[in-house]
Amino acid sequence: MRGVRKVSENGKYRVGLYPGTFDPVTLGHIDIAKRAINLVDKLVIGLATGTGKTPLFTLEERTEMWMHEARNITGGAAIIEVVPFENELQVELARKVGAAVVIRGLRAMSDFEYEFQIAGMNQRLAPEIETTFLMADPRNQVIASKLVKEIAMLGGDVKPFTTPNVAELLVKRCKERTGR
Repeated sequence: MRGVRKVSENGKYRVGLYPGTFDPVTLGHIDIAKRAINLVDKLVIGLATGTGKTPLFTLEERTEMWMHEARNITGGAAIIEVVPFENELQVELARKVGAAVVIRGLRAMSDFEYEFQIAGMNQRLAPEIETTFLMADPRNQVIASKLVKEIAMLGGDVKPFTTPNVAELLVKRCKERTGR
């Protein structure tokens, strides 16, 4: 999406993978992506189906959502690519896209415990791929997709938690589901 930075000092082109279900994309997700593009030359946003989850938006809709939001991300000079993946391990997608690092956002200690376990398992499965954790901006630490969906389903205002585009899509989908 954006221009490519020159190859890093060590001669390597750095690719990072930011995986998640992103159902829907929130300001917290966008904040992590904005900061991650300053660490890599290319950021791949990996959209998972989410085992054990029933997304409000289809994989295709979430892909379109991220593609729209990626156009608006400013800051670093990285390329942003959006890649859906189903029935595949994060580390396998990381290998496919050439990522040397998986980027994960953390909001609270409870996130860390879960992410720590996943990072440990990924390290065993793919020792060549590192995991980097980025702490959520304090303004975004309370934002969770699950809660944003709940607010929307109950007719609340989701604008403080996501972008205008996502808020519009979310309100429309919730009206379809609830008839509100």
